Amino acid sequence: MSLVSINNISKSYWRDSLEIPVLNNISFEIPRGEFLALMGPSGSGKTTILNLVAGIDRPTSGSVVVDGTDVTALNESDLAVWRSRNIGFVFQFYNLMPVLTALENVRLPLLLTKMSKKERQERAEFALKIVGLGDRVNHYPRQLSGGQQQRVAIARAIVTDPTLLIADEPTGDLDKVSAEEIMTLLERLNKEFQKTIIMVTHDPRATEKAHVIRHLDKGELS
Repeated sequence: MSLVSINNISKSYWRDSLEIPVLNNISFEIPRGEFLALMGPSGSGKTTILNLVAGIDRPTSGSVVVDGTDVTALNESDLAVWRSRNIGFVFQFYNLMPVLTALENVRLPLLLTKMSKKERQERAEFALKIVGLGDRVNHYPRQLSGGQQQRVAIARAIVTDPTLLIADEPTGDLDKVSAEEIMTLLERLNKEFQKTIIMVTHDPRATEKAHVIRHLDKGELS
C-alpha cells in the first residue's frame, strides 16, 4: 500500500495579476519504505512538491494523502500537530540553533510531545548515536564540521520517529566525502529503520542510494 498518494496536483503562484504555474496535474504514489529522489532544474517545482507533501503549502487543485490522512483537508492547527508527528525535515543549510548543543538541538522537536524530560533526553541521545555522534552531544554547531552539523540535523529529523523523512538538497552544502557519508546514513535509515524518504537533489551522485529517481521539468513529472 502507498504511504503517499499525490492526486492530480496543480500549483500556481500569483505575482500581482500574473499567474505563474509551477506544477501541472501531477499524480504519483510513494510506497512505504521507498527512497525517492526528485531531480530537475531550478524552478521546476521540486521543493514545491516537498512542501505540499509536508503540508507547508497547499495545492491550487488536487489532493495529497499521507498514511491515510488527506493533508490538503486539514486546517492550520491540525496541520501543525500532524507535521510534528509525521514529518522529519532535513535542509541544505542544517538550520541548527547556534546557542544550543547538539543534544539540545535534537531534543527541540520533543518539547511539543508529552514525554518526560528523562524520555526526551534518552530519545535525543539515541538519535545522535544512530547518526554516529554519540560522543558529540555537548558540542555546539560551531564546534562541528558541516557534515557533522548535517548529521545533527538528521538526528533532529528522526528523533520523533516520523512517518516520512523529507530532505531538500541534504548534500548541497557539503564536500564530496561528507556528502557521501550523509547519503550512506540516509540509505541506512531507509534500509535498517524502514524510513520512507523523499529527497530533492541536484547531485547525480546523491541519487545512487535512491530506489527511484523521478525528473521534474516545467511542472511535468517523468
